[in-house]
Amino acid sequence: MAAGGRSWFRALALGVSFIKCLLIPAYYSTDFEVHRNWLAVTHNLPLSQWYYEATSEWTLDYPPFFAWFEYALSHVAKYFDPKMLVIENLNYTSPATIIFQRFSVIFTDILFIYAVRECCKCVNGKRAAKDILEKPTFVLAVLLLWNFGLLIVDHIHFQYNGFLFGLMLLSVARLCQKRYLEGAFLFAVLLHFKHIYIYVAPAYGIYLLRSYCFTANNADGSLKWRSFSFLHVTLLGLIVCLVSALSLGPFIVLGQLPQVISRLFPFKRGLCHAYWAPNFWALYNAVDKALTILGLKCNFLDPTKISKASMTGGLVQEFQHTVLPSVTPLATLICTFMSILPSVFCLWFKPQGPRGFLQCLVLCALSSFMFGWHVHEKAILLAILPLSLLSVQRARDAGIYLILTTTGHFSLFPLLFTLPELPIKILLMLLFTVYSFSSLKSLFRRERPLLNWLETIYLAQLVPLEIFCEIIFPLTPWKQHFPFIPLLLTSVYCALGITYAWLKLYISVLTERVSVRQKAE
Repeated sequence: MAAGGRSWFRALALGVSFIKCLLIPAYYSTDFEVHRNWLAVTHNLPLSQWYYEATSEWTLDYPPFFAWFEYALSHVAKYFDPKMLVIENLNYTSPATIIFQRFSVIFTDILFIYAVRECCKCVNGKRAAKDILEKPTFVLAVLLLWNFGLLIVDHIHFQYNGFLFGLMLLSVARLCQKRYLEGAFLFAVLLHFKHIYIYVAPAYGIYLLRSYCFTANNADGSLKWRSFSFLHVTLLGLIVCLVSALSLGPFIVLGQLPQVISRLFPFKRGLCHAYWAPNFWALYNAVDKALTILGLKCNFLDPTKISKASMTGGLVQEFQHTVLPSVTPLATLICTFMSILPSVFCLWFKPQGPRGFLQCLVLCALSSFMFGWHVHEKAILLAILPLSLLSVQRARDAGIYLILTTTGHFSLFPLLFTLPELPIKILLMLLFTVYSFSSLKSLFRRERPLLNWLETIYLAQLVPLEIFCEIIFPLTPWKQHFPFIPLLLTSVYCALGITYAWLKLYISVLTERVSVRQKAE
């Protein structure tokens, strides 16, 4: 990045950091107490008790590297307020605790800022523009640094996603720069910080195998099997093994690996989160509820045999479908595997370098979001952020990005349900959405419209949906008897848009023709 580039990038980074500071007094979710408890657990207890401690209901359920991250933070936290490090101080929220935890997220976002800068260097610079505001690198920097979802999830709701996405984007940048071992190392480390990133591991594995372990292609772009490098495979294997040994080794020695695994993969939590993530299972659940209501009205079902439990309210719970077959963890695993498979085949048989890797990564993330077990609504960011890199390089990807981002971000609205945060989330969402549409439209002004009329109408209906959920519904008598209606409508409507974006991206990837020259490269 040139000197001029560094100045505007620095301004963007400082600007968004200032916004984050303004959000410090805002509402925070139970995740705030989750991380305070983890600070206390890792600070006070020996390693052997970290994954057994259960004083709080918010037990440690992240991989060991994140536990060590909390341990490091706790040694800074004690200078702000030692009482936050007392395990028994449940729901402790002194002003000093709030300041520390909020600033710990802002400070660790430095890694995300650096990763965005590295990703901007990887953007194809062929699209010349005199105005800096119309350069792909500038647009990409804004789409990533000022991402609406990250802002509200990390700096209002409270989590450390920016730091973790920084590791992911930095690994992506290193692979794009053909620094394969660095990229593999960063991703291996990331998996031991938060295991949700295992969703995109197939994209990394196949890309590294195709581009690094096999060192050459034939003239027609097909794989030259004799170019297989045993040395490269060994180096990748050593990286994975060493990182895994460093993370899990102590717990293997203590004989606690099964306990750690049970915390990381709690299948007893049920198919869906208390708030349905807008995926295939949200549509499945909605159809089951609709059929249940229809069956009761037509006397096809016995009311005494139907559970009154609702998945849209209360704590996370297991749920049995009434009409449709109930879904098991194995069924979701099979669905996820089958939905990822075509993207992996494309990455192997239709290689397009870093672009093909990014497409596969996004499809792996979206497929896992669509069919995974107990998916959180926040997981949509795992697809939105890497898709940002594709959106500034091709009009078709830009259109898919606008649909996925607008719908995915809107689906995060129920996370902020307090009245003071209502104007904040609406204003931030509007600003980001308007910029996304205007900047990408300007970037591809010489090409066809990014959205067709049907897609535009669908996205426009998010406005009346928000008005109904936030203003009209609370004034109706339905609020007393059916409090879950706003969540249900938001989840199902957004699930339609995300499913459409997933299918559209898949069709684009599967039907895209790759030239022999691209394959050879």
